Amino acid sequence: MIDFLQTTLDGLLDGGSYALVGLGLSLTFGSLRRLNLAYGATAMLAAYLGAWLHIRHQAPVWLVAATVVVAATLISLYVERLCFTATQEESTMSRGAPIAGADGREVVALASSFAIWMQLEQLAVNLLPRHLNAFPSLAVEQNWFLSWSGDGAAELMIRPDRLVLALLAAGLTLGLARWLEHSRAGLSWRAVAGHRTAAHLVGMPVARLQSLGFAAACALSGIAAFAVLSLDGQVTPMFGMWVLFKGLVAAILGGLGSVRGVLWGGLLLGVVEAHAQTLLGAQGREFVTYAVLFAVLVWPRRSLGAAA
Repeated sequence: MIDFLQTTLDGLLDGGSYALVGLGLSLTFGSLRRLNLAYGATAMLAAYLGAWLHIRHQAPVWLVAATVVVAATLISLYVERLCFTATQEESTMSRGAPIAGADGREVVALASSFAIWMQLEQLAVNLLPRHLNAFPSLAVEQNWFLSWSGDGAAELMIRPDRLVLALLAAGLTLGLARWLEHSRAGLSWRAVAGHRTAAHLVGMPVARLQSLGFAAACALSGIAAFAVLSLDGQVTPMFGMWVLFKGLVAAILGGLGSVRGVLWGGLLLGVVEAHAQTLLGAQGREFVTYAVLFAVLVWPRRSLGAAA
């Protein structure tokens, strides 16, 4: 029983990182109703810039953190301008025939973000060609133990740094959801996300609000990248794929576009992966993750979440 509880607790704490990386992805979808495949590469390039400052110039931790967040925001504006702003208006094919409806524009945006993903990832690898690159570490080696028996036979181990990361994910998620539901700016953003044409007709600056929402989402990816990597103490070329995949699964489990849902989706994914690794090993864990994603995608009554 104690092993089951320990595995579940470890999964919940790991799920905090999944929720954190999925938060910006879900917010992006809620803002533009487009899936940004360059989301992970944006976080990766920003993280590589921070690692470059750390390795080459021994920059302090606060400067690395600020660089990662600001770089992710600026890179997101580049992605948004090339992939999404250009496809908001009706796209045209090379012979001048319009692509039919919104579906065509979504395909163009998806393909464009995939191309930008490759570009950003290659820029990051060119910046730091080594496979493993050092990143400022904030990991805590001292663990906490929660015991409810005098002899210590029943106790749970808690990693305080993972706990802080999970609390950060919960705080950002719930704070952002409350802001979207109760602030004037948040309600305006939800109106644009849900009813773009109507918002435009009543005079709302639709393009500006969507750009700000996109930039805010990718700033969250920068926060997530620094928080996750500061516990690992290193960054690799696989980080962008990890951010995109784990964030996408967490967002889909919670309802893609739902801010609160991504928190529960991340926690659920963490628990499922933890128990799958205990039973099946590391390779079995990844298989179960893919199986969960497939099951959610084909579930007949599954619907996309609302922006909040």
